[in-house]
Amino acid sequence: MTFTNSTILITGGGTGIGRGLAEKLSAMGNRVIIAGRTLAALSEVKAANPSIEVMTLDQSDAADITRFAAEIIRRYPELNVVINNAGIQRSENLQLGEVALAEAQITSNLLGPIRLTAALLPYLLTRPESTLINVTSALGFVPSAMIPTYSATKAALHSYTQSLRFQLSATRVKVLEIIPPWVQTGLQGEKRGNDPRAMPLDDYIEQTIALLWAPPENGEIVVEAAKALRFAEQRGNYQQLYTASNQQRAQEYGNPPAVTG
Repeated sequence: MTFTNSTILITGGGTGIGRGLAEKLSAMGNRVIIAGRTLAALSEVKAANPSIEVMTLDQSDAADITRFAAEIIRRYPELNVVINNAGIQRSENLQLGEVALAEAQITSNLLGPIRLTAALLPYLLTRPESTLINVTSALGFVPSAMIPTYSATKAALHSYTQSLRFQLSATRVKVLEIIPPWVQTGLQGEKRGNDPRAMPLDDYIEQTIALLWAPPENGEIVVEAAKALRFAEQRGNYQQLYTASNQQRAQEYGNPPAVTG
């Protein structure tokens, strides 16, 4: 991947990992466009980084993705890198039998990047060289029972990314996957987002950028802190990690309340 003089779109660029990547890539001499639903958050990034450009996008709205794709190609014909980072995370009590939170996460976290990829891919295929990057999560490999749909969407996006990479292997479009560990961001709320056991955001961005310079053959960008979950199945300790991590989360943040009839 070229990290200088590229034109890079980052969805969910107003906060967290998206903002960190945007600021770092912009400082490296790239033209960076961040997209998100909340103009206030995007404007805050631009105020601190005047060279970063902003566009609004509601990734949960299929029509808005179509509108956005046409507009970004028109405004930025040099576009050659797309980072699908936007997503939402919600805790769920599955005993309640409700699906609204699950549907919202599936629409945003899975259908959103699939729709945006479908809308932009025909154009990216015409570029001399381009890169598609999907941001998943280590929780796609060892899920958190308290955020079941979020974990499931990241597992599904990992699978989709593998298929996309295979289908595009003979084209000029490279496909990469960023697999973050637990990082100190606002995605999980103030309490978990500031937990000292989570990886500091600045450290995560630095390590991720270093790996992106020379991505492995399998296209997966996995920092050291994410490897325990990413490779739990291969290492044979999946069940141990799954049980221990979920029991700890349940003790620290509370089990979902029991539903009685």
